[in-house]
Amino acid sequence: MRLKSKQPRKQRKFLYNAPLHLRHKIVSATLSKELRQKYGIRALPIRTGDKVKIMRGDFKGHEGKVVEVDLKRYRIHVEGATLKKVNGTEVFYPIHPSNVMIVELNLEDERRKKIIERRA
Repeated sequence: MRLKSKQPRKQRKFLYNAPLHLRHKIVSATLSKELRQKYGIRALPIRTGDKVKIMRGDFKGHEGKVVEVDLKRYRIHVEGATLKKVNGTEVFYPIHPSNVMIVELNLEDERRKKIIERRA
């Protein structure tokens, strides 16, 4: 996935045109110190059901489960990080995955367990 060019325009172009299997890797976040020690991994792609702590922005310090991962826009939606619209409806605030830390992993998927064990 390493891009040879350092030019910002080519980096940007790569992000806009990235295929789905690479987008999933780009939408990854760091693990908490406890998880890092337990699994020996620094970062993992975020999945729906993971519990994350928001580290930057208006919702800094907030913890919640990931409700949705938007691969098209490289954003995630976290429970509790919502905005109230003028008509009263609540909408999720899109957060970039680099601004969150995974606190608890969703290990319901057997494949994901194997991925974590393989990396450890």
